[in-house]
Amino acid sequence: MTILTSDNFKSEIGAHEGLAVIDLYADWCGPCKMLAPILAELEEEYPEVKFCKANVDEQPGLASLFHVESIPFVAFVKGDTVCDVSVGYVPKQKLAEIIDGLK
Repeated sequence: MTILTSDNFKSEIGAHEGLAVIDLYADWCGPCKMLAPILAELEEEYPEVKFCKANVDEQPGLASLFHVESIPFVAFVKGDTVCDVSVGYVPKQKLAEIIDGLK
């Protein structure tokens, strides 16, 4: 999973042609820790989708860019367009449904 920063965001996401799934999380967040292995499984199941993560405490600019008010916050992005978001812990099937609908 690609680690996003304000410095590499444009080159990693802006240059990506397909769907990107961005996990905005914090190390202290329990639901974020529960969601991480689910996203790792989805990354294996959807090799055509780019999976990234950004720590909101370390990357407040990215948190601001996505208007993150609660975490975990998962953004589904194509190019420079946010197509959908998921806030809070959600089951794997729900995230898979969003990915299937967008790819």
